Amino acid sequence: MQLLKTQHTMRLRMQLSQPIATQTTPNSLSASDTSISRLGGFTLLLVATLTIMVGAVLAPGLSSISQAMGMSEYAALLITLPALGVVLLAPVFGLLIDKWGARRTLMLSLSGYFIFGSGGAFLTQSWLIMLDRLILGGFAAGAMASGTALISQWYSGKARLGMIAKQGMAIELGGVIFLFVSGLLTEWNWRAPFLIYGFAAVILLLALATIPKQQQNADKQQKVISHSSGRPVKSVLLYAMLSMATFYSMFVSLPGHLGTVGFSEAQVGYFLAFISFMAVIAAMLMPRMITQTNESTTLATAFICFAIAHALFGLSTAVPVIILAAVITGIGFGFSIPLLNHSMVERSTERNRGRNLSYFAMAVFIGQFLTSALSFIPLSSQGIFFVCAAIALICAIKVSYSKALQP
Repeated sequence: MQLLKTQHTMRLRMQLSQPIATQTTPNSLSASDTSISRLGGFTLLLVATLTIMVGAVLAPGLSSISQAMGMSEYAALLITLPALGVVLLAPVFGLLIDKWGARRTLMLSLSGYFIFGSGGAFLTQSWLIMLDRLILGGFAAGAMASGTALISQWYSGKARLGMIAKQGMAIELGGVIFLFVSGLLTEWNWRAPFLIYGFAAVILLLALATIPKQQQNADKQQKVISHSSGRPVKSVLLYAMLSMATFYSMFVSLPGHLGTVGFSEAQVGYFLAFISFMAVIAAMLMPRMITQTNESTTLATAFICFAIAHALFGLSTAVPVIILAAVITGIGFGFSIPLLNHSMVERSTERNRGRNLSYFAMAVFIGQFLTSALSFIPLSSQGIFFVCAAIALICAIKVSYSKALQP
């Protein structure tokens, strides 16, 4: 009997001494548990920089570019058509991710992004130019969705949240850098800004070299033990659309509004870049905010920031006030879009991840596209700011009393 007790005790000690990895949960996995290199992770962040620049990279030189291409009457379409392309073609790329895998879809998307982006400079017929911009938006959706899918495959738990936050930072930082470079290139030649799309070819080469073909076992563990996958995503899509609409409405309204109070075009550009820079900082702080509170509180805070910023823009044109409003606007973006992106990943399984992330891309760009309706509202810029502030406040209240984002 004593011998049996001794053997039983030894077996218990052996079980308890086994590596903790056998008891791994999604929240305990980190970047160190994956086999993707740091350069591979950096490459995925570079992919994110292509998102916001897809249409806006032509904005600084839009007047001269549209005249040279014979599209002066439809100049705005050069910027907005890629967003429409995302809405129309994102589901196609979502299916490709689920069927081919995120890595292959990313390579296809980067190739198309480079070809149709750079090639647009050499088109002369209006219908070809518009078709080119539309298809370009589709490849941008593919790059955005497949890049996020790869992050979800190679990272999990806190490491994944950290990468999603960095992805949000990369999106806004790409906007700051590429818009600045585009303005400089436009002064050289109207075709020069199209060279920026060539950056996709550089990322393609990096992706081929640094992103492994097979995903880590961590994602397989995630499928088995995750309790969050499969939850409804409609609320995430709705809030993503509303977040982007309330944020992007400022980019639509501010240039004209600030122009009436003496801002030059260059100063307006610097001001919008400052908002993007503040969004980068806020996205960096977003994971800490979630740790100290929760997702719903963080998102409600974002909408409150949007409401306050819109109200400040509508109430005052004093420089200190609008700078404060710009800071608050950046906080709103940093606490919303990256958070909702992470929520979509957490609610997805391997089978529907590509489709869900393509829907998320659609929601974000629908939010952008909806802001074009502001041009048809018979209100002053101050009135539009107050309307947007009211919408943001309603969203904040709805999020606060909703359990849609609760774990």
